[in-house]
Amino acid sequence: MEIIFSLDEIDLVAKKILEENPKKVILFNGNMGVGKTTLIKALAKCLGINDPTSSPTFSLVNEYLITENQYLYHFDVYRLKNESEALDMGIDEYLFSGNWCFIEWAENIPNLIPEEHSCIAIDILPDGKRHLVLT
Repeated sequence: MEIIFSLDEIDLVAKKILEENPKKVILFNGNMGVGKTTLIKALAKCLGINDPTSSPTFSLVNEYLITENQYLYHFDVYRLKNESEALDMGIDEYLFSGNWCFIEWAENIPNLIPEEHSCIAIDILPDGKRHLVLT
C-alpha cells in the first residue's frame, strides 16, 4: 500500500492500514518528526484504545489494553545502545506474544525483529504532506 496524505487525514489512513491486514509486528521507519508517533496514536484509536497514548521514549514500551486478552505494545527503542538492553527488558516476550507490537527505531534492534512483520515507511514531502508505504 502506498498513500500520500495530510495530517488531518491521519485517522482515515490508520483505518486503511488496518484494512490491509498487516502483520501484528509493525516497524515504523522515518526521520525524527515525520509523524510516526502521531500515526501510532491514530492506529491505537482505530484499534479501540480510548486511553491517552504517548511515545515511550523513556520507558521503552507503553502497554495498552485493547480487549480482555489483546494488547498493543508501543516501543520506542531510539535510546538503546545495543540489542542486549532490549533483551534485558524482555522485548522478545512482547514480540512473540501474538499481540500488536508497534516499533519505532527498529533499526536499533535488527536481529531481534521477528521474520513475520510489516513495515511502514513515512517521509515528509516538500508541501508538508506525508508519503507512506506499507510493506
